[in-house]
Amino acid sequence: MGSSLSGRMTPTPGPAADASPIVIIAGPTASGKTGLSLDAAETFGGAVVNADSMQVYRDLDILSARPTAAEMSRAPHYLFGVLPATDRCSAGAWLRMAADAVAEIRQRGMLPVVSGGTGLYLKALTQGLAPVPKVPDEIVDDLRHRFDEIGGEAFRDELARVDPAAAPRLPAADGQRLIRAM
Repeated sequence: MGSSLSGRMTPTPGPAADASPIVIIAGPTASGKTGLSLDAAETFGGAVVNADSMQVYRDLDILSARPTAAEMSRAPHYLFGVLPATDRCSAGAWLRMAADAVAEIRQRGMLPVVSGGTGLYLKALTQGLAPVPKVPDEIVDDLRHRFDEIGGEAFRDELARVDPAAAPRLPAADGQRLIRAM
């Protein structure tokens, strides 16, 4: 990690930057990722790693189209239903969990098969993330309360005062991204 001449932080490489093989299967919902991932895992001696932001949550198995128990019995699976819905999972938190899963799979002599449709997770895996300090929960909670109190348009206007480049790119209804940007 380090700074470039422009002052921007250099991203930390994700686990896919390693020279060891990794399969990444990406696409929209209901595009056949689960079946293809299972076929790849079975054919090449692999294990499936979830890269879907909703499938990490234990309580959202039906809403997220998580693989069935029968499908999951065909190959080892990682990061499916590992968090309660009350926890927040950022791309950085997912990347740390995925790096551990990929390392364990490789240590077992297996091929990591990463499958999902969350583009930011897959970008983090392949390109890494810029180091970002942890924001204390109380600050995030205060910002969430502020968003709920004044609404998306007014919150985005406040964001525009501190980050005029980010505010116009974000929809007023996207509280999660507006709060993250703030």
